[in-house]
Amino acid sequence: MISIEELTDFIVEAKAKTYIGDGSRLPACRTGSHDLGHHRGSWRYLDSYFGGTDFAGQEAVWHDGTPCWAMNYFGRIIRPELINARRAGAVIKAALQTMYREKRHFLGGMEYQHAYGCYVDSSRGGTDHFSGRETIFVDGEEAYELDYRGGLIVP
Repeated sequence: MISIEELTDFIVEAKAKTYIGDGSRLPACRTGSHDLGHHRGSWRYLDSYFGGTDFAGQEAVWHDGTPCWAMNYFGRIIRPELINARRAGAVIKAALQTMYREKRHFLGGMEYQHAYGCYVDSSRGGTDHFSGRETIFVDGEEAYELDYRGGLIVP
């Protein structure tokens, strides 16, 4: 049986090494998808998403070949006159890099000031079952949003 702490540590590691760490892309597992992966020992992680400025995706973790955790998400630029995809990506990467390094978790409870805007991530629940929202405010206006939810997969 895996522990929540082990799973959380692996999720943080995988997220830090893929999107945030500009990890290498995998061949698309579905037509048109962008796929990023990470593995260590008996653990495997895949982030597979569609789109760019507006996007949807799913992250999943396998342990010993069995799916054990997943998260889905949908994000979009709300106010393109305030922020573009490149700037939103820079804010998100900087904020999440700080969250993973300093807090060693991946769920909410964070505000991060960046030159391009203020990143806010709020969530409820824990690794086993959660939902949350990520936003970027520019000059006090919500310019980007992402909703996410996920948790353990129980056979």
